[in-house]
Amino acid sequence: MPTNPNMVAIQTVTVGAGGASSISFTSIPQTYTDLVLKISSRGTNSGTAVAYEVSFNGSTSSFSSIILGGSGSSVNSYSNQPRRIGLTSAAGATASTFGNGEIYIPNYTSSNNKSYSADAVSENNATAAEIAMFAGLWSNTAAITSVTLTPQFDNFAQYSTATLYGVTSAGYGAKATGGIISSDANYWYHTFTASGTFTPTQNLTADYLVVAGGGGGGGDQGTPGGGGGGAGGLRCTVGATGGGGSLESAKSLVSGVGYTVTVGAGGAGGSGSGSRGTQGSTSSLSGGVISTVTTTGGGGGGSYNGATTGGNGGSGGGGALQAAGGTGTTNEGYAGATPTFDQGGGGGGGAGAVGTSDAAGRGGNGGAGIATTINGISTYYGGGGGGGGGYYQLYNGGSGGNGGGGAGGFAQGYGEQNGVAGTANTGGGGGGSGGHPTGGGGPYTSNSGGNGGSGIVIVRYAK
Repeated sequence: MPTNPNMVAIQTVTVGAGGASSISFTSIPQTYTDLVLKISSRGTNSGTAVAYEVSFNGSTSSFSSIILGGSGSSVNSYSNQPRRIGLTSAAGATASTFGNGEIYIPNYTSSNNKSYSADAVSENNATAAEIAMFAGLWSNTAAITSVTLTPQFDNFAQYSTATLYGVTSAGYGAKATGGIISSDANYWYHTFTASGTFTPTQNLTADYLVVAGGGGGGGDQGTPGGGGGGAGGLRCTVGATGGGGSLESAKSLVSGVGYTVTVGAGGAGGSGSGSRGTQGSTSSLSGGVISTVTTTGGGGGGSYNGATTGGNGGSGGGGALQAAGGTGTTNEGYAGATPTFDQGGGGGGGAGAVGTSDAAGRGGNGGAGIATTINGISTYYGGGGGGGGGYYQLYNGGSGGNGGGGAGGFAQGYGEQNGVAGTANTGGGGGGSGGHPTGGGGPYTSNSGGNGGSGIVIVRYAK
């Protein structure tokens, strides 16, 4: 296998003594998706800069382009030279300087018209260099089998060099399709930040992470802060499973079967009218002969003048006004905290720990999430949202749990009033709203809880 299978050098051309009237690449393989040309060149023209043109399959017709250029003292744009695709140093430029450029040609084997883009600069150490960008179209449906670069004036000088690369998709060599595909020396990773389909192209044994959407933080309509939203439920085969559950086993997946991946949205934060945060949505991996792997959305944080108890969920939302925190789901997450004072909101539960209670008006911290190397790097998911700070006493909001939990809002007049949203694609709970005064001077605007973070699904398998 090549060192970098996604970008492979096909051919390099170096101009010899006496120069060359063109640089050509012929019999281009049709096994890649895109082409890239990297060019270091100098022209024999007496000026300081010289342009070069392109032809595909020997054709010089059906080209159109837009060109933007500049020299440091002027800027121009034009479309009257449709095949121009590069700019390089010439004989009048500083000795031994070479211009450079890159041309990108996507979908070169398709039966559609061929678009391309390029950028180039003419090096000249004595004075300002010229630079240009090119956007072009070859209105021809034939697959590109040859590319030729030709200076508009005179020749390419000796030692000018161009290398043609074939580019494949990021999933080259992968054993499945679906999601955002990446790899390292040992594994292929398919990351779903939105719902989709995972389809193996051969039988696989695969690890997985499934995290539901986090719950929204509680809103506020009074001096007590809202409870933090609970983290989305978390199930995983690498590192740990939420709620202290046993590590799950990898799944056997069948070639050709499309496994449905659902990525849950985060719940909305409670509104300023004083309402509990909304529960997050479920995430799942299902299909074929496997039992469905489903996780439960995080519970919403409680709210003064709304439902004061935290909502149940994958992890429970924190309570408000000394009401109970919500419960977590077995093997997915932990409970939200019950405040012990009547001002700060309780922290939302995390996949790895319970939320903490308030401390004399300060919002409780969100429970920590779980660290896993399912994506190749140790990353936390499923942090609970921090509880909102009460208007009286310390005012501070609680911190979000490690793994995307949003911080609780500070009390009105003392910093962040609304709860902070959980981080997208972590399942983090939203922070609870900060409290605000209910009388005696000052604004009385109600505050809102932060939205929960959306979930994520990751599937990995060995190379």
